[in-house]
Amino acid sequence: MSEVVVVGSFKAEPGKEAEGLEAFKALVAPTHAEDGCILYSLHQGVDDPSRLTFIERWESREALDAHLKTPHVASVLERAQELFGDSGDITVYEAVPGGETRKGSLAAHAGSAG
Repeated sequence: MSEVVVVGSFKAEPGKEAEGLEAFKALVAPTHAEDGCILYSLHQGVDDPSRLTFIERWESREALDAHLKTPHVASVLERAQELFGDSGDITVYEAVPGGETRKGSLAAHAGSAG
């Protein structure tokens, strides 16, 4: 099991910006309590506040998969089309560190798991 990083990017539908933001903000606290969650941080676009992005670190792909099956995620997924249309883009990554350790790796910058 190796650590994974997830970047999930969404653009709220017109008129759904506040609802989309609130739905995503409601995911943060329960996700932080999940086994395997190292980092789960929500970001909002500076130049376009309708753009919302999660940066996540999970101890393993299995921990991420368990997260995606939780009731709090399922409740947002039920509304995803209404809130974000087809804009969602979720990509799972493995780190490819390079250069200065502290600047070339999320894990090195944020501290390692465990």
